[in-house]
Amino acid sequence: FEILGRTRDDATGEAYDKVARAIGLGYPGGPKIDRIAKEGNPDAIQFPKAHMDSEYDFSFSGLKSAVINYLHNKQQAGEEVNRADVAASFQYAIVDALVQKSVHALKETGLKEIVLAGGVSANKTLKNTLVKAAERAGARLVHPTPILCTDNAVMIACRGYFMYINGEKSPLGLNAVPSLKLG
Repeated sequence: FEILGRTRDDATGEAYDKVARAIGLGYPGGPKIDRIAKEGNPDAIQFPKAHMDSEYDFSFSGLKSAVINYLHNKQQAGEEVNRADVAASFQYAIVDALVQKSVHALKETGLKEIVLAGGVSANKTLKNTLVKAAERAGARLVHPTPILCTDNAVMIACRGYFMYINGEKSPLGLNAVPSLKLG
């Protein structure tokens, strides 16, 4: 494994959860925003993109703050908020950043596959957009089936299973290490 880029702050799913809560959709935010965004206009609100000066890193805290500030300003002005437009515009900003950086990584590395994993891999808009972008770049998207996308623990357990059948074992007294490296 080689890490090319990462978030500097909030994880993608965390940003979805916080914005979903802010617009009254509840938890978990990813599927709820993806669903309501289909009814909205992604160009209705120009939220900042999650791009960083770094070639592959991204940041979602500014985007999340922009959404919350937009909602607060609308509330202070007594104006109605179109939740579908907020969801669609927010989702567009995230998907655009992730797809652009993924395609850039394909071109720079010469690789021919993008792997979409983690809880956000259940997001249909992200998956469909990445499939099309990968095809245009002469690559393909690899992703788990939707039933395996809802919980990172399932994906971690799957990785653990393959490590186990390959004879990789740890002592029973092993402590949890959140930043433990794979491989």
